[in-house]
Amino acid sequence: MTVNAVKGEEIRVLVVDDEVPLASLVSNYLERDGFVVQVAGDGGIAVQRAREWEPAVIVLDLGLPGVDGIEVCRLVRTFSDCYIIMLTARVEETDKLIGLSVGADDYLTKPFSPRELVARIRVMLRRPRHSDVEPLDTVAVFGALRVDSTAREVHVGRDLVPLTRTEFDLLAALATKPRAVFTRRELIETVWGPGWFGDERVVDVHLARVRNKLGEDPADPVFVKTVRGVGYRMGTGQ
Repeated sequence: MTVNAVKGEEIRVLVVDDEVPLASLVSNYLERDGFVVQVAGDGGIAVQRAREWEPAVIVLDLGLPGVDGIEVCRLVRTFSDCYIIMLTARVEETDKLIGLSVGADDYLTKPFSPRELVARIRVMLRRPRHSDVEPLDTVAVFGALRVDSTAREVHVGRDLVPLTRTEFDLLAALATKPRAVFTRRELIETVWGPGWFGDERVVDVHLARVRNKLGEDPADPVFVKTVRGVGYRMGTGQ
């Protein structure tokens, strides 16, 4: 399912939090800003509602009872590319990175300003559903890896690699200029948009997932290379 959030169209936000006062506060701010909001208090209901209601954005608490936010995010990513902002009451870096690793687009640590949450949602919605990466005139080939920006497909050998929207957009950005080294900020501005703000390590997390799906050796990747102290570039695939 691909979410559309164009001007003049109803923008749905699903708020998932078992803290009723906080969920109500967030909902009120979002509704005042023109969003259509539903609330779910547990993970199982959240997944079902995300599938049936098709929100453009999910505000998702990490510490849900039962099916926690990590599992909800993982399950939602099997059928939806909606934007997901993870909320966490913990400050450990691991919690934040785990959330990003299963497909969250951003995170906020409690306590947070509802105004900041609304601002981040607005920034994300300005990001196009496909990135501003110019489509490749031909399929880009790096050894066994083929990146087709028009079809939005990636193959390693004969195998189709199932990348998320963000993962594909990052790989396609690198593939448009195979010899160029991209900094994290350049990749963020290309894929997330120039108005995005947050932890730039989101790039590292998503590219780590890309490498894993491409079957890369983490110690010696051949498709997506790290240029230490600078950023990333495509490898030859050899």
